[in-house]
Amino acid sequence: MAAITASMVAELRGKTDAPMMECKKALTEADGDMAKAEELLRVKLGTKAGKAASRVTAEGVVASCIRGLTGAMIEVNCETDFVTKNDSFLSLARAAAELIAEKDPIDIAALGALPYSQDGFGPTLEDVRKGLIGKIGENMSFRRFKRFNSGAQLAAYLHGTRIGVVVEYTGDEVAAKDVAMHVAAMKPVAISTADVPAELIERERSVATAKAAESGKPADIAAKMIEGSVQKYLKEVSLFNQPFVKNDKQTVEQMLKSASTNVAAFTLYVVGEGIEKKVDDFAAEVAAQVAAAKGSA
Repeated sequence: MAAITASMVAELRGKTDAPMMECKKALTEADGDMAKAEELLRVKLGTKAGKAASRVTAEGVVASCIRGLTGAMIEVNCETDFVTKNDSFLSLARAAAELIAEKDPIDIAALGALPYSQDGFGPTLEDVRKGLIGKIGENMSFRRFKRFNSGAQLAAYLHGTRIGVVVEYTGDEVAAKDVAMHVAAMKPVAISTADVPAELIERERSVATAKAAESGKPADIAAKMIEGSVQKYLKEVSLFNQPFVKNDKQTVEQMLKSASTNVAAFTLYVVGEGIEKKVDDFAAEVAAQVAAAKGSA
């Protein structure tokens, strides 16, 4: 019988997003064979075991700044949720957003070089970041930002500190802010069906094709099933076609038309989107749970 280590359990969890004890059971049953254990989990847990790629694990905040027709939004990351409530960390994030709107830095390095002092640290934003790392005792970084200066009106919405949206529009401010809130809730990937990225459409078509093949339907019916699935997907992920969150009897496009408002673009930031925890973190988590189980035995 192969020895099942915490790092093996962590690796399998990272691949499948399955609960740790389920990973350990699968590895034990598979005698340590990682591929076989992964297959056992996918059979047992179905789609639940295939979500690791979309897991959001990093901590941090989104901050925004709107000044007339100019604005900015930034994601600032840290190690733990505790620091996201720290006043100094929040001040750093807000200051960074204001500096982006005012100074138009070309990248993260240029942002860090801008003059700024806080909590006795400076004279640059980067110096403040480094100083706060030492003061708070936790790493933090500027991950991404976007500056808005297209000439359109701007509306921003922050859902807590973890989700931020900026909408570029012309027309009614209330309607635009409602759209920003809608984007935060429904997370569309594009303004309209025509703007959905081709790679996403192809991925959906591939899934629909596989499902149609499993159905055993005649080729002509299968083709209609595939196209129907793709069209349904396009409506679900395009902003204008989504049912409006405050009134699902109308689409977002219909709501905007009734408010004589046009949305040209939106930007959505979700803290930690696309960032995965290191395997070492999972290993430590597994080891801690095993130790706790031994202690209570």
